[in-house]
Amino acid sequence: MAQYSRIEVFNTMNETGLVPLFYHSDVDLAKNILKACYNGGARLMEFTARGDFAFEVFSELNKYAIKELPGMVLGVGSVTDAAAASLYMQMGANFIVTPSFREDIAIACNRRKVMWSPGCGSLKEINTAEELGCEVVKLFPGATYGAGFVKAIKGPQPWTNVMPTGGVTTEEDNLTAWFNAGVTCVGIGSKLISKDVIANKDYKGLEATVKQTIAVIKKLKKK
Repeated sequence: MAQYSRIEVFNTMNETGLVPLFYHSDVDLAKNILKACYNGGARLMEFTARGDFAFEVFSELNKYAIKELPGMVLGVGSVTDAAAASLYMQMGANFIVTPSFREDIAIACNRRKVMWSPGCGSLKEINTAEELGCEVVKLFPGATYGAGFVKAIKGPQPWTNVMPTGGVTTEEDNLTAWFNAGVTCVGIGSKLISKDVIANKDYKGLEATVKQTIAVIKKLKKK
């Protein structure tokens, strides 16, 4: 069962502005990555469940977060059907992120009042998702659409909350473009938790990068 309500998850997304994206099959390594992000100030993580037996890793990771990292909101991404969404919600996923818009996942998550964020690539998809109760739409792949797309849709729909993923980096110029366009938060994967960080187990370096990224985002949100 989710530890945080959909409203609490949204508020955390809005306040911190950053959702790190990460997957690894090694549970201990994943715990260290999660802790480094937590120590850097991140209060959400999307576990991108893309590998075999990913649910086993997530189960251990979420137990660890609940016990050792108070206030850490762990969710699951790359979810492609309602059955998978239900499985992860049984394991305590606090939010579900999908690469594309799927009504079956919306229904499953709404039934349990768990926040869900579908990948959308058109105004029609965004509107349909919002009609089904979506609070934050995922713009994916973000690099394909760009900050200009967000700015354009925020004109007629200022109530729409957008989280771009794919093409978002930790560089200030990149973050400035997205937040000036009106995004609510950004999802960052390999540009934050790089292969080098993982290979070198540079957890302190990751912690510092997360802290710096959140500081930039907070400054941009105050503008």
